[in-house]
Amino acid sequence: MLKQLKLDNLTLFPHAQLDFAPGLNVIVGENGTGKSHLLKVAYSAIANAYEQGNEPSVADPTKALLQKGIADKLIKVFRPESLGRLASRRQGTQICKVSVSFEQDMLDTAFSFSTRSQTEVKVDNLPGAWQEKAPVFMPTRELLSQYHWLLPLYESRHVDIEEHHIDLCKLLGAPAIKGPREKAVAELVAPLEEAMGGKVVLDKNGRFYLRIPGQGNLEMPLVAEGLRKLAMLARLVTTGSLLDKGYLFWDEPEANLNPKLIRLVARAAFDLSQQGIQVVIATHSYFLLKELDLLTRQYSVPQRYFALVRGEGAVEQVEIADSLVELEHLVSLDEELAQYDREMEGFNA
Repeated sequence: MLKQLKLDNLTLFPHAQLDFAPGLNVIVGENGTGKSHLLKVAYSAIANAYEQGNEPSVADPTKALLQKGIADKLIKVFRPESLGRLASRRQGTQICKVSVSFEQDMLDTAFSFSTRSQTEVKVDNLPGAWQEKAPVFMPTRELLSQYHWLLPLYESRHVDIEEHHIDLCKLLGAPAIKGPREKAVAELVAPLEEAMGGKVVLDKNGRFYLRIPGQGNLEMPLVAEGLRKLAMLARLVTTGSLLDKGYLFWDEPEANLNPKLIRLVARAAFDLSQQGIQVVIATHSYFLLKELDLLTRQYSVPQRYFALVRGEGAVEQVEIADSLVELEHLVSLDEELAQYDREMEGFNA
C-alpha cells in the first residue's frame, strides 16, 4: 500500500506531503491546482517499478535502471518537452524532489531532478524490490471505443499520447480471470452490468461491445459515454486488474456522468477499497464527495481527504482530514452555498 508522497518543487507544489489511508483517498481542489499531477507522479513511480520488475532480463533494482526508467515514465505520462519542465519554474535553478513510501519499506523510492534535467533523474533512495501489482490509472475519458486503434497506433508510430492511456489499454485487453476469484469478480461487476444493461465483451478483432440480452452486441461508440466509463471499470475488474492489493488512481470519475451514475461510481470505488484496492480519486464534484462520505460513515472504512489550497501561482497548502466534514477548504461546497445565497437574494428582491 502507498503510505506517503512527499514533493518539493514539483509543478505547482513548492512542498507537499500526503499521508494516504490504505482504503479510500480523495483529493479535492479547484481546476488548475494540480490534482492530476499528484495522481500522475505517484502512478509513474509505481508503474515504472512494476514494468521494470517484469522485464525478463532484470533482477533486482539498480540505480542505473531507475535513473532512466523513472525519467522515461514521467516524460511519457506527463508529456513535457523535457523532464526539467516538471520542476517548479521560478528564478534560478530549482531542484525537484519526490519521495514515495509504502507499507513495505523495501519498496520506498526517492528521486530528484532539476529544471536543467533532460532525460534522467538522480535516485536518492533505491528500493530493494519491484512492485508486484500493476497500478491502474483511470483518466477522465473512456478508452473502450478507441482501444482497437489506439494501442496499435502507439506501438507503430511516434504519437504524443500520455502513456497511462496506453497502459490502461493493455490492462483492458487482458483475458478475464478464472478460478476461485470469479465469485468475487461477479459480485463487484453485477451492479455495473445492471446499470449498463449488459456485459462488456472483446471480439477477436480487438473491438469492445456491450452485449445486451435479447439484442446482441452493441458497438461501444454507440453506447452513452457515461456507461462506457462504467464498462471500462467492469472490464478491469473482470480481468483481475482491480482485484487483490492493487492501486487505482481515478481522475474525475464524475466527468460526463449523471447523478444516478455518480452514485454507482461512488459505490464501485467504495467496494473496491473494501476488496483491498487502494483507491485515490481526484475530483471537484460535491455530489461525489457526499456519496463517498455517506458510504464511509455507514461502514468502517479507512479514508483520507486532501484539499488543495491555491495560493499565488502555486498550491500553498494541502489540508488533510480523516472525514469530509473536517475539511475547512472545500471550494465545491463554498460555491454551492454562494449559489444558494444568490438565489435567496433574488427571491427576496
